[in-house]
Amino acid sequence: MERERLVEIFGGERVITDPEILREHRDDLSEYPGELPAAVVYPTAVEEIQALLRLAKELGCSITPRVANTNIGGLALAAAGGIIADLTRMDRVIEVDADNMVAVIEPGVTQGQLKQYLVDHELPLTLGFSLAPPYVSVMANCLLDGLTNRSLKYGAMSEWISGLEMVRPDGSLLKTGAWAVDGIPPYGRPPMPDLTGVFTSFQGTTGICTKLAFQLWPKHPLEKRLFILGYSSAGVFDAVQRLCRMEICEDIGGLSWPPAKMLMGVERPRPTPDPDEPTYFLYVDLAAELPDEMAYKEKLLGQVIDELRARGERFEAPLDIHTLVKVNPPMVAFAEFPTDLEFLSKPRGGGLTWMGTYGPLPRFAETAERCSALMIARGFPPAIVSRPMRGGHFGVLRFLIVFDRSDADEVARVKQCMQALLEEVTASGFLMYKTPAWALKWLKAKIDPGMKRLAREVKQLMDPDGLLNPGKLDL
Repeated sequence: MERERLVEIFGGERVITDPEILREHRDDLSEYPGELPAAVVYPTAVEEIQALLRLAKELGCSITPRVANTNIGGLALAAAGGIIADLTRMDRVIEVDADNMVAVIEPGVTQGQLKQYLVDHELPLTLGFSLAPPYVSVMANCLLDGLTNRSLKYGAMSEWISGLEMVRPDGSLLKTGAWAVDGIPPYGRPPMPDLTGVFTSFQGTTGICTKLAFQLWPKHPLEKRLFILGYSSAGVFDAVQRLCRMEICEDIGGLSWPPAKMLMGVERPRPTPDPDEPTYFLYVDLAAELPDEMAYKEKLLGQVIDELRARGERFEAPLDIHTLVKVNPPMVAFAEFPTDLEFLSKPRGGGLTWMGTYGPLPRFAETAERCSALMIARGFPPAIVSRPMRGGHFGVLRFLIVFDRSDADEVARVKQCMQALLEEVTASGFLMYKTPAWALKWLKAKIDPGMKRLAREVKQLMDPDGLLNPGKLDL
């Protein structure tokens, strides 16, 4: 790539070609090394992205869009000699339509930034927060089918998208949803042909998103987060299913004991738990307009726990987060979202990988047990994050491994463990999301041939030269 041509578009300060600095942009936290890009550029306007893509087409150079690079699946690693379009400086909250509960934002807008915007403007609205740090992109999580603490009610983040403004690989611009009609606000996707799916979960291979219209939700005056410690996966996930059916919770999240240990400062928990300690803890969010409503929801929650205790399951009494913080100060990380769980975002040894899957709630307990055994057999503590989604129609099981990137033997064990987990979760009816190239290569044989053909045709139509994020979603 000719630096002079890039400088014409972005100016010298927003074009990085120094090899020493480029090395900092090569990798993510995962077990797979990246390639050295030829340049990193920092667009600040849609016109610059259009010009960049036209230049890339002229010169045959690949472009990888990136914001925080925290997806952990290698999805934002550049091809060798390609260009990274770092979108962090496109960070405007363009509009919040409080009446229609829709925000229009640029790709660099972060979870923390949008939350603060709503607070500063005294809007009784909220967004969903993932367990990623405050500095991650809202848009990236939407486009990659991510999840948040509002996913129990509203599903994966892609389902919240009201409309997209996209730059196609030839530099042309389009909008999706009702937004595509002049004068219509981006209230949602119906009744226009829903072309938003051409860009969600395609991992940046069909276009670069420059504006996102997505849905916000009411923020209720009364909120409470309760923690419930449980001693068996069967009991904990039974509680999750029952609470989903009762429709009283804003969110239900579950963590196995290793993340809890790491939160308390144990960098590498031993693979097996102490038999006298809880194996899972649930955090349950309740919200209400009136105190009587909150009290009633707490009563129903208590009834579920009491019924399971009567069946022989062991649970500790629910603890309010503020009480829990007094007992264990590190739990302050869960007091308010978004939060930076530094044992994951800044792991000792520099390595973090995960097998994030969506699948059916009735299979959570047995799948978690089998995958835990696989991890323990390879010397890794079974760090699990779970959450029911879309009213309990499906949920997430995510298996995390913290490792030392400089230890070749440990990296090899990580790769072996991830392959074993992929095979196990797939056999159990779960599907990996934000799927990296190595996993998709194995999954490809199991994907419906008609679906694969159509996906290939869409990619070929949208990016005939294969310049956008090459090597990703390779069907």
